[in-house]
Amino acid sequence: MQINALSTADTPNPAFLWREGAFVPWSEAMVHVNAVGHASVAAVFEGIKAYRADAGDALLVFRLYEHLQRFVDSARLSRVAMPHDVEGLVEATLDLLRSNRTAMDTYIRPWCFAKGIVRQLLVPEGVATETLIDSWPFDSSLGSERGVKACVSSWRRIDDQSMPPRVKAFSNYHNARFAALEATRAGFGATILLDRNGKVTEGPASCVAMVRDGALVTPPVYGGILESITRDTLLVLAREELGLPVVERPIDRSELHVASELFFMGTAWEILPVLALDGLAVGNGAMGQVAKALDRAYADLVRGRVDDRRGWITRHPIG
Repeated sequence: MQINALSTADTPNPAFLWREGAFVPWSEAMVHVNAVGHASVAAVFEGIKAYRADAGDALLVFRLYEHLQRFVDSARLSRVAMPHDVEGLVEATLDLLRSNRTAMDTYIRPWCFAKGIVRQLLVPEGVATETLIDSWPFDSSLGSERGVKACVSSWRRIDDQSMPPRVKAFSNYHNARFAALEATRAGFGATILLDRNGKVTEGPASCVAMVRDGALVTPPVYGGILESITRDTLLVLAREELGLPVVERPIDRSELHVASELFFMGTAWEILPVLALDGLAVGNGAMGQVAKALDRAYADLVRGRVDDRRGWITRHPIG
């Protein structure tokens, strides 16, 4: 089962990308082939979603400021020059949506990489950079019955003593790629990584939560995970809208096998229930009641069906 389908071969390209203050036609946004590999070593990025409101009059960009603050923080922690501040990046993002006349669910990807041809294998600190903002349509899975069969990976998650997991950097995802490839070869649709002490961290490109003894339990942010904005959103919704106890603590691998529910959470996957782990059914082997309730609360929020009392939505009028 292929889940992470943010783009496909027939996904239309936008008219423009934002590139250092200019709107560049998509087909002309080029770098030299010799720049690609080195530019990627230290590159940082973000993943942001804009949902079309049920009323059809606006795109609702979800937690845009928080995503762009993390983007700026990732550049700082990676020692990558970032000449743009959050307010400027917010303005650029909304200008890009306006220039492309975007009117559908859209994935937005800002990224920052070393500019030009850098001959050093290890990109030097302070090298000049370029910042781009790209976008493309996506199909949301919110409101659908869904799930995936997963496994626990033999690979270990990076930790803060090797390279900071809280940084959203392209090179961090090579760790996740190894785990995802292993899972795919074994016939699974997703995987969960443990840390060097055997504690649960996250999946490739997504955090993890389980329901046990009536509480929503998830690894802490110091446990080798990305400081996920979707994770934070769902913990708030679980606590404030569903009235669930929320516990952030280390989780043993064996606990996953006795959880009543288990799911991934992230911008790309939104909420993705795990139906079976390592061949063992999770709960009754179907999307659980907590996941369904969180799915509804999340969808109501991003589609504008409820008041945005937390200031998480940036409204972009359509037309």
